[in-house]
Amino acid sequence: MNNNSLHSSENGKVSDVLLGKVQRYIFDKNKIQQYGPFIALAVLFIVSSIASPSFFSLLNVLNILRQISFVGIIALGMTFVIAGGGIDLSVGSMTALVGGLDIYILNALGGGLFAIFITFFAGIALGAAFGAFNGFVITKAKLEPFIVTLGTMAIFQSVILYISDAANIMSNSLNFSIYGLGSFLGFPIPAWFFLALAVFFAFIMNQTTYGRYIRATGSNVNTAIYSGIKVDKIKFFSYVIIGITVGVASFLLASEQNSISSSNSGANYELDAIAAVIIGGTPLAGGSGFVIGTVAGAMILGIINNILVMLNVSPYLTGTVKGLIIIGAVLIIKKRT
Repeated sequence: MNNNSLHSSENGKVSDVLLGKVQRYIFDKNKIQQYGPFIALAVLFIVSSIASPSFFSLLNVLNILRQISFVGIIALGMTFVIAGGGIDLSVGSMTALVGGLDIYILNALGGGLFAIFITFFAGIALGAAFGAFNGFVITKAKLEPFIVTLGTMAIFQSVILYISDAANIMSNSLNFSIYGLGSFLGFPIPAWFFLALAVFFAFIMNQTTYGRYIRATGSNVNTAIYSGIKVDKIKFFSYVIIGITVGVASFLLASEQNSISSSNSGANYELDAIAAVIIGGTPLAGGSGFVIGTVAGAMILGIINNILVMLNVSPYLTGTVKGLIIIGAVLIIKKRT
């Protein structure tokens, strides 16, 4: 064999090895799960820009960011619950209840800046308490999360309807709406909260012992128990986390509207939050959690809602589109595993 043939053979082997590495990288399940939502988001962004020239305007993009922030913040907490093998159907009615109580507290304190400050942390405490109640019943009574949160969904909705007499709860504060409608450095304030919480919760999920434990619990409860993980405690705190995110989102939603509708505020938030988590790559069965993927999932839902409005598609079909997206996302995740 001459030198040229030898070099050609060696180059061919090197090329095959490199090609194999590239193929394994591209089709690696974890890579697809991590980057898939962002690829879908980029494609959707391009398609929407073509479908409606006004979609790409700065005003419209900022409006999308503002609108997705409320559900997006809740979806961040939902990521922990689903990663741990749970579910929370009560977040929509919890949002209405916490938001309504926020306004009652704000009005009772006079509506000033100090009152707004107190109201913000009171809302977080209320959300954490309601989430803790869900977590306590689920872990101590050993009941299915679906059943417990379905029950508390009805309870929270009933309570806010009762205390408000099924009416809108209006804020008397002149400064309250700034936080929901205002901007900082040209960026909507709710979006800043969404971004900051996404970074914070991504760190918790990926870099802390709790993040590893919640994923281990969702992956296999028995194995987690044998490994010494206190699974009830881990699950309990996942519901506290989602309660905290509901507290933040409720405050911002009440601020944006300067009121809370006891019958409509938070409607379908549970569906949107779960959808954002699943589209973001977190399996509904638990075992892994992609917080940044949830951000992409929330943005995908927001863009779809926005473009349907721009194209004058009937709002009654929005649920159909979301349902198809959820089914499609579950099918894709199922094929990966």
